Amino acid sequence: MSTLFSKIVSGEIEAYKVAESIDFLAFLDVNPLADGHTLVIPKKEVDYLFDLEDELYNGLMIFTKIVAVGIKKVIPCKKVGVAVIGLEVPHAHIHLIPMNEVNDMNFSRPKLNFSKEEMELTAEKIREALRED
Repeated sequence: MSTLFSKIVSGEIEAYKVAESIDFLAFLDVNPLADGHTLVIPKKEVDYLFDLEDELYNGLMIFTKIVAVGIKKVIPCKKVGVAVIGLEVPHAHIHLIPMNEVNDMNFSRPKLNFSKEEMELTAEKIREALRED
């Protein structure tokens, strides 16, 4: 069965994409904890992050780092936090969350609601920052 994220990869479901390679995709979380909250996934559908083949896992980490650097350039924050939870969608994914304090990574906090225009603008800013590198 195809996951929500696999449907994003195939184009069946739209997403606010910020970066894409042959093997990986990064897009804004539609239920964000912060402006710029991004999900990074392998395009290959694997449920558990640590079940990824070593080469794919290492590539995902490098791709995640590149995206995090882009986020940090355009979203005012002290750091970009990294979280792997993986219970809500059975497709390996990494959360990148701009943060200024530890509580910014608290997933029990209410999610933020940004307009489509705000999401598109944030995605474009991150894409532009990544093009500069």
